[in-house]
Amino acid sequence: MNVPFYDMRPANEACRRQIQAAIDRVIGKSWYILGEELETFEQDFAQYCGASHCIGVNSGTDALWLALLAAGVGPGDEVVTVAHTFVATAIAIIKTGAIPVFADVDPETLLMDPQSVKERITGLTKVILPVHIYGRCADLSSIMELGAKHGIDVIEDACQAHGSQIQGRYAGTFGVAGCFSFYPTKNLGALGDGGVIITDDSSFAARLRKLRNYGQTEKYHHDSLGYNSRLDEIQSAVLQEKVRLLDDWNRERAFLARLYRERLCKVSSVKLLADANWPQHVYHLFVVRIVGDISRELVQSRLEDSGISTACHYPVPVHRHEAFAQLDVPSDFLPVTEQVATEVLSLPLFPGMGTANVDLVCDALLKALTP
Repeated sequence: MNVPFYDMRPANEACRRQIQAAIDRVIGKSWYILGEELETFEQDFAQYCGASHCIGVNSGTDALWLALLAAGVGPGDEVVTVAHTFVATAIAIIKTGAIPVFADVDPETLLMDPQSVKERITGLTKVILPVHIYGRCADLSSIMELGAKHGIDVIEDACQAHGSQIQGRYAGTFGVAGCFSFYPTKNLGALGDGGVIITDDSSFAARLRKLRNYGQTEKYHHDSLGYNSRLDEIQSAVLQEKVRLLDDWNRERAFLARLYRERLCKVSSVKLLADANWPQHVYHLFVVRIVGDISRELVQSRLEDSGISTACHYPVPVHRHEAFAQLDVPSDFLPVTEQVATEVLSLPLFPGMGTANVDLVCDALLKALTP
């Protein structure tokens, strides 16, 4: 028995011919940066999400960083986000010179807790940055209400939520901007790094297009400082083909997640996160909490011995990493975040995984939980 945590091959094989043709098309044109392929993909993804503008950049991290810069975030500002996320969220904030301020997460969803956000807002708060963790949107209704009440922009970290919806709208379309990553293991993954920012604000989009390309208004004319952060033509061409399959892949993820829930819903040592169907949840990851007398590490080790690969997202909250020690977050500041970091376990889930492998994982997990 051998079930990988994630295998990109089935999804890529489903569109291999189209991907190869797309790459050949770019090579035939011999135009690799800021060309027709990027423009087409930007239009495609904007249309998919229901946004007016899409700006391709070289990673999800840069998408967050440049969106914050475009929103005017800088030294002395505070950005409220969560510590239950990948460190890139906080790194993007720190790169602007601002300070990340961490709100706690809801124990049932592990998404940003609006009440905790309310408690963190100060006169220095410039942006609220919710993270749509694991493929499900945070409580955007409450978060947007808080932003409007205090005159604070909301920028969405949707790097794990391609295609996720809430209130009939897509992730990334509520705040002034939504940021996505196309890292290869994402629901919509490139064959390398990549990212985009979507927005309905034309002036915001114009600022982003300058920021990603050295601050140019036209070639050799720079009226502001900018950076080199561009989604290249090959990745753009590949993503044009893959975005057409995104909904099918997300449906499959949700189907597999439903099978997991049916098998594990009555297991006392396994706490499932709050339920949500596709398209509200696109299951970038299927995460459970290992609770009770048995440790997560022991369960993970036993699964590995059985040929089941798993992961932890995330075993160390952002503020507990040595790189962020200067933030000096008190030990009792984020009780839910601290607790779930010791419990979360991500089970295998990917398009092409198949139902038989879900059964294998569940059987092995039940065995691993046995004292």
